[in-house]
Amino acid sequence: MALKGKKEGKNDGEMSFLEHLEELRWHIIRSVIAIVVFMIVAFVFKNMLFDNIILAPKSPTFPTNRFLCNFSHFLAAKLNFSDPDVLCINKQELNLISIKMSGQITTHIVVALVAGLIIAFPFVIREFWSFFRPALHANEARYARGAVLASSFLFFAGVLFGYFLLAPLSVHFLGSYRISETVVNQINIRSYIGTITSICLATGLIFELPIIAFFLTKIGIITPEFMKKYRRHAIVIIIIVAAIITPPDVFSQMLVAIPLLLLYEVSIGISARVIKKKEKDHKEFMEENSSEEIVKETS
Repeated sequence: MALKGKKEGKNDGEMSFLEHLEELRWHIIRSVIAIVVFMIVAFVFKNMLFDNIILAPKSPTFPTNRFLCNFSHFLAAKLNFSDPDVLCINKQELNLISIKMSGQITTHIVVALVAGLIIAFPFVIREFWSFFRPALHANEARYARGAVLASSFLFFAGVLFGYFLLAPLSVHFLGSYRISETVVNQINIRSYIGTITSICLATGLIFELPIIAFFLTKIGIITPEFMKKYRRHAIVIIIIVAAIITPPDVFSQMLVAIPLLLLYEVSIGISARVIKKKEKDHKEFMEENSSEEIVKETS
């Protein structure tokens, strides 16, 4: 079905293929501009970006590190643990190195770009839906507006989840793991930042599962019965994904797997509501058609 355009002069208000491409081009340009603008802002505020955000999870004063350490001391006092620091992570700040002449400037640019992508996510999603909105019915357009807000919220929730929970755990495990006491870890800044950004982006995208379930149900690819039938398979996939994006320890994997399982159950509920709404609309449509036929027959 062709998208209905904003341009006039067409008999049915529809745009040609080239007009679609032109419209899409401008949506892409506006999205890129938003990313570049936020990238420049992130690039300018270098100290805040690195000292207060990117490099913070490796510091003992990071909120997650302090919470776990305080919680460990609380449990030790209540349960008489022999080691009160059993849950303390990143007690000693990780030292990072840069081994290339241009390493720090290229790292600065890459981190600013990632920050621009994350901050501009709602604008990119809005531009995406603005392109498809003319092809939607009135009720579908209403759902689309809600989807922009919901997808942005879920994405940022996933990014924050990865940043405050998974990132410090990953830094602690990977930064302190040793195959031998004679081997000293000297972590490259690019390796550290690649780990942090990949975790945050991965969890942000994974948290979009309910939105994906909503639209796959709308177009008839999945149903709640399908998701319930393959729930066991989904659990295995979730555990595998959790193992990929977290350090190889059970505690970190469970921290990721449990929210993903909850999101999967929420997705089943959303899919069920979509099916219920489609059935209701179909029933109303049939009743309206039958009433019109009765009117025609009586007239």
